Amino acid sequence: MPMTEQEQINVFLSGTSFAVVGASQDRSKYGNKVLRSYLQNDRKVYPVNPKVVEVEGLTTYPDLVSLPERVHGVSIVTPPAITESVVEQAAQSHIQYLWMQPGAESAAAVERAEALGINVIAGGACILVVQGYHE
Repeated sequence: MPMTEQEQINVFLSGTSFAVVGASQDRSKYGNKVLRSYLQNDRKVYPVNPKVVEVEGLTTYPDLVSLPERVHGVSIVTPPAITESVVEQAAQSHIQYLWMQPGAESAAAVERAEALGINVIAGGACILVVQGYHE
């Protein structure tokens, strides 16, 4: 029987390290807020963005393959076309849990992740709500 969305969220958040693809230096953007929600919850998190060197004082990595360790889960805050390439990077890096934030998902990205055996949260819950993010 497939997991409920809440069970998927619980498994996703049970990990010890995470990445945010689409992390932004702009504090008004969701890529920054999602990163800060991990920090507010005392979670180890790596920002991923090929265009900047640091976000919120953390070293930024150009892609998932460049991370210093394999993370448990990845929050994706990118346009859908980029999300599709992030799925491929996750597979290369043996990452098993992806959370496509609202607006980042595409049917193709979700189907590809599922075909690769990656657990996907998409089309609903936002990590900012789940983790109780606050400005």
